[in-house]
Amino acid sequence: MSIDGAVDVRRVELRIDGMTCAACVGRVERKLGKLEGVRATVNLATERATVEYPAGTDVETLLGTVRKAGYGATELRPGVTDTGDAATEDDTALRRLRTRMAVALVLFIPLADLSLAMSLVPSLRFPYWQWVVVALALPVVVWAAWPFHRTAFVNLRHGTTSMDTLVSLGVISASAWSLGEMAFLDTRTTLTGWDAVLHPSGPLYLEVAAGVTTFVLAGRYFEARARRTAGRVMRSLAALESDEVTLLVDGAETRIPVGRLRAGDRFLVRPGERIAADGVVAEGAAAVDTSAMTGEPVPAEVGPGDAVTGGTIPAGGRLVVVAEQVGADTRLARMIAAVERAQVQKSATQRLVDRVSSVFVPVVLVLAVLTLGGWLLAGAGWAGALGPAIAVVIIACPCALGLATPTALMVATGRGAELGIFVKGYRALETTRAADTVVLDKTGTLTTGRMTVTDVAAAPGVDPELLLARAAAVESGSEHAIAAAVRRHARDAGLAVPEVGEFVALPGLGARGTVDGVAITVGRPPADTGALAERIAGWEASGHTVVAVQVRDELAGVIALADPVKESAPVAVAELVAMGLRPVLLTGDRPAAAHAVARACGIDDVVAGALPDDKVDHVRALQAQGRTVAMVGDGVNDAAALAAADLGIAVGSGTDVALEAADVVLVRDDLRVLPATVELARATMGTIRGNLWWAFGYNTAAIPVAMAGLLNPLLAGAAMAISSFLVVTNSLRLRKAASWADETLGSVRTPDRETEYVEG
Repeated sequence: MSIDGAVDVRRVELRIDGMTCAACVGRVERKLGKLEGVRATVNLATERATVEYPAGTDVETLLGTVRKAGYGATELRPGVTDTGDAATEDDTALRRLRTRMAVALVLFIPLADLSLAMSLVPSLRFPYWQWVVVALALPVVVWAAWPFHRTAFVNLRHGTTSMDTLVSLGVISASAWSLGEMAFLDTRTTLTGWDAVLHPSGPLYLEVAAGVTTFVLAGRYFEARARRTAGRVMRSLAALESDEVTLLVDGAETRIPVGRLRAGDRFLVRPGERIAADGVVAEGAAAVDTSAMTGEPVPAEVGPGDAVTGGTIPAGGRLVVVAEQVGADTRLARMIAAVERAQVQKSATQRLVDRVSSVFVPVVLVLAVLTLGGWLLAGAGWAGALGPAIAVVIIACPCALGLATPTALMVATGRGAELGIFVKGYRALETTRAADTVVLDKTGTLTTGRMTVTDVAAAPGVDPELLLARAAAVESGSEHAIAAAVRRHARDAGLAVPEVGEFVALPGLGARGTVDGVAITVGRPPADTGALAERIAGWEASGHTVVAVQVRDELAGVIALADPVKESAPVAVAELVAMGLRPVLLTGDRPAAAHAVARACGIDDVVAGALPDDKVDHVRALQAQGRTVAMVGDGVNDAAALAAADLGIAVGSGTDVALEAADVVLVRDDLRVLPATVELARATMGTIRGNLWWAFGYNTAAIPVAMAGLLNPLLAGAAMAISSFLVVTNSLRLRKAASWADETLGSVRTPDRETEYVEG
């Protein structure tokens, strides 16, 4: 790539460790931007930086620049989303953060209880009880709050600030003031009236410092845990790629790393082995399981001249494939890249918080210094000036701001769990208010995801039950999804299925065997279907799959199969329409089957025959029209579209990759939970925004009061606690969100995949 046709510009992905807020992001971007020809975009949520740099710049120079700014930096190699060492480091850091949070919480609860008891019941006070408060508080404000102090110190070294600066200053100020009170003033002072209620420790307010530390640590922990899941999507997708491939050169087989495969090479694929690259079949025939790419339950029959896709698996046949697209050009690699690009997008709400915070912190510090200087000039002396200055820092300490998002998210996820909804993060919640389009996959989402026999038609003079029993006998030797459906239908009908002999699989045609001494063939209908032609035509027009049963090569009957629509699907779609959303059916299945499902569900917009990258293109096209898109799917083939959509929703019976790529997972098999998800997400986002405005507005309005000396540090701590209490109370209202669903949906019952899909 070049700039103005003159400079060779390269790109590298860096992992950045140690960032906590927008100030950190801005610092890394500014430091890298000072290097000649370097442009950097840093994402806090994914802890990544995309850096464009001229060819003459060494990557080590970029890494060194980031490290000098006080952050860890490592290069991410192309195609590698997260190294094992990095994942281990993340897990270790998360455990340490959880330990600090747990210790802080264990000490803060008795600290607050003791302070309250000593205030409300003076007779319970014992000598030096304040020192017990100090003993409980010091581990919290020193050890548990150490990450905030360390970051604040690093910021100070580099002449910058962050939200951790205010947290650290608030904790240190509250602790220092309290220790000063104990050292120089009469700690036996008893407060009365509202002063005692607002600050139970009397002249001490160490519980304020401990409370700030505990609350902010909790918010930081839940944020870090949510961010940790980002790399799992990429690892799940990467598991679909082959590591080695059998190369054919002049008839000789050679196992080579898949990275050495080139376009035009011929390679061998055995039954059950993943196809290593996109290509065309040169020899052989097989039924290829394409569910990883199309999501459809029926394997595709392929032979010479047919195209195959990397990541799919042939069954019952040996293929020789000529590679056409290899490496990063395969459909699977492009899918991985699409998911990766979608995941590096920043949360809109987080961008707002970051922007405000980057200005808020230095402004608060300046105001605290001005307050101190102003009162000194007014002749108040150091004792009179320090109080208002500390009050400014404490009232501005972002405890409520830190709670605004995580408390609402925790309540929403708890409520979601009751309804059968798993919300991964607030990226899912902040887009649904504007969502106006819901794109739905067909198989496994609107339908049950497994083939089912819907009808059987026998030729004149043929017993339908005998026909079905013999067909099931032949299909007992096949692993095909259609074979499993026929066997299951015969079993459910209580038929006695005879033994099959001389079984032969017919790739692309079906299967043949001897039943009761008669040759039976089950497979594609012959050209001449006689009296059954009209029934077959009607079934195919309505999207059914038709299987013919021939006795001694004469058509004896036909069996119609379909992937049935879930009973809850039409109701869910109707509710979505009533909520003002436009439903769109987007599937890789045949047009006839797609339109049949759409009619049953009440969907007018249908896109059929869409492969994974086609689904992404369609989602992007809708977004280009100004629409906010929610994508609902269950398969690997839906993963890229789920990530590309503004909101990705996966049904819980789907593949692991789809579940990881989505923002929301529905663990119910009842699709009526989908409109409940939309309602819950809208309510949660409204609550988060209300919390944020309150947290900023409350503190901002209180700062002038503190500067005027009308809010001493004790009341400042109480005011901050009230702000946090109101934020938490507002979040708790989400426990009643989507209350209509309690009676409609009942209790949660997670689908059992092993039982549900034991056959086919």
